[in-house]
Amino acid sequence: MSSRILPAARLSRGITGVAVAGVGVGFYYMYMQNVVHADSGAPKKAFGAGPAFLSLELESTEAVNHNTKRLRFKLPDPETVSGLTLTSALLTFAWPKGSTLPVLRPYTPINALDEPGALELLVKRYPNGKQSTHLHSLQPGDSLRFITRIPGYNWQPNQHSEIMLIAGGAGITPAYQLIRGILQNPNDHTKVTLVFGVNTDDDLLLKKEFGDYETHFPGRFKAIYTVSQPVEGSPLRKGYVTKELLEEVAPRSGDCKVFVCGPPPMENALVGSRRQPGILQELGYRKDQIHKF
Repeated sequence: MSSRILPAARLSRGITGVAVAGVGVGFYYMYMQNVVHADSGAPKKAFGAGPAFLSLELESTEAVNHNTKRLRFKLPDPETVSGLTLTSALLTFAWPKGSTLPVLRPYTPINALDEPGALELLVKRYPNGKQSTHLHSLQPGDSLRFITRIPGYNWQPNQHSEIMLIAGGAGITPAYQLIRGILQNPNDHTKVTLVFGVNTDDDLLLKKEFGDYETHFPGRFKAIYTVSQPVEGSPLRKGYVTKELLEEVAPRSGDCKVFVCGPPPMENALVGSRRQPGILQELGYRKDQIHKF
């Protein structure tokens, strides 16, 4: 019997050791960040190159529609900024009630990355989504653990004369983060076209924000919406993100970069596979012009 118990004990000690080491690494990175920012005078960053293991308190929650909430979390102190770069996401960790194992899911913040003291997520709840259901259950004062940042596409201002972002459903958050970052940077003159496909009119998240950008940046930002199940009398285009739609609205410049984020069937249709080209390649876009968030 002892021979069977011993490996389990060793395994338990091994897991504990890994956990302690991970936390130790996190505290080391946090300490070094504090030292660097104290020396430079720059705002302290909550998320740097290494793991953060930050538990952030939920400050407020707002219902956006029938299945989506905007969650605002407090950063460690009012002067701290996220430290994220454009197209970055954050890996969250939780142990939802009734779940046998913990759940890790990435989410893309939607507020300005240099906003001090706060972090905002736009979270769509899925019927069988353990993490999204858990996040929707959080109340102000509850906390969520953020493990580390997940770097995305290395965006450089004016790297492309124009870009097209194709989003579906909750895939709008990385697109919005990039659009916001480009348009709020006075040194970035990139033109932006957004193609946003959803199921219903109510699923058009951030539509007001996009409308404001169209007003303030005429000639530089354009949003095209398509709704598969619009309400009766809806002024919105009915349908899906199709080859015909993209032929009509896609930018024509040769250095256009295309970003795609949405449900897997949509991404597969647009990007294709090794064996079969997708809609974007059929329209003449090279593989190096296409990036999936």
